[in-house]
Amino acid sequence: MAAQMGASAAAARAHEELYAYWAGLRRRGRLPGRDDIHPDDFKRLLPTISLIDVHRNPLEFRLRLAGTGLYGVYGREITGRTLAEAYSATVADYWRRELTKVVEERRPSVGVHSLAWRGAAHISILWLRLPLASNGADVDMILGYDAVVGVQGDTVASGIRAA
Repeated sequence: MAAQMGASAAAARAHEELYAYWAGLRRRGRLPGRDDIHPDDFKRLLPTISLIDVHRNPLEFRLRLAGTGLYGVYGREITGRTLAEAYSATVADYWRRELTKVVEERRPSVGVHSLAWRGAAHISILWLRLPLASNGADVDMILGYDAVVGVQGDTVASGIRAA
């Protein structure tokens, strides 16, 4: 249990770090855009970073980029896939609701998602989704970060390294 708490604390610190980076890019209430993001600024988080394109009319989401660490989480490459192509119907509905909230509210969102649907109830994703807008107002992309934490016997499975 202590190992899981340590991994969860490291995940929370990583979330805070990426959120602070994103918040520092906001200017006069305007959302940062993809062009403002420089991956070199958060290299250690890249394995579980994602970029999600937002398409409208109808609202749909496509995973433009999924870090290499996410392959192990999902068991396959999810880059370039829509939610319906990447996930089961139930999981796709979950992410559609969460991402729609980010788009409509133009605010970051954070949560925990169990990987029980993948047969790994002992592992969870601590996720963060940050809105990006090329025009500063209309969300057209979402920056995601997933920290995978859980205990497998005595080994902690984590998508991040403690700072």
